[in-house]
Amino acid sequence: VQLAESGGGLVQPGGSLRLSCAASGGYFPINVMGWYRQAPGKEREYVAIVPAYGGNTNYTDSVKGRFAVSRDNVKKSVYLQMNNLRPEDTAVYYCYLRQLREDYWGQGTQVTVSS
Repeated sequence: VQLAESGGGLVQPGGSLRLSCAASGGYFPINVMGWYRQAPGKEREYVAIVPAYGGNTNYTDSVKGRFAVSRDNVKKSVYLQMNNLRPEDTAVYYCYLRQLREDYWGQGTQVTVSS
């Protein structure tokens, strides 16, 4: 399975960005997709996940009320709408997919929040 992300960039504090990720290859329709991030000098951390069918969407506490994860199962894609961005949101954001007990990662897209 290959995951291709897009949508990162530089934004001022309080701004918005939308990340996109499309899966290709051996995609299995029953899965969980979402986003992780890794800031410089820190470990990779979970941001948000959404199951393919049913179940709850989950967010890490620091992004609740600001970020929204969604997916399009027909397009095999997951999205992350990020609003009211803060400097501490600066990180490389990784698309994530878990299916058939295997984890897959995208190559990462840089998000920088700075004035």
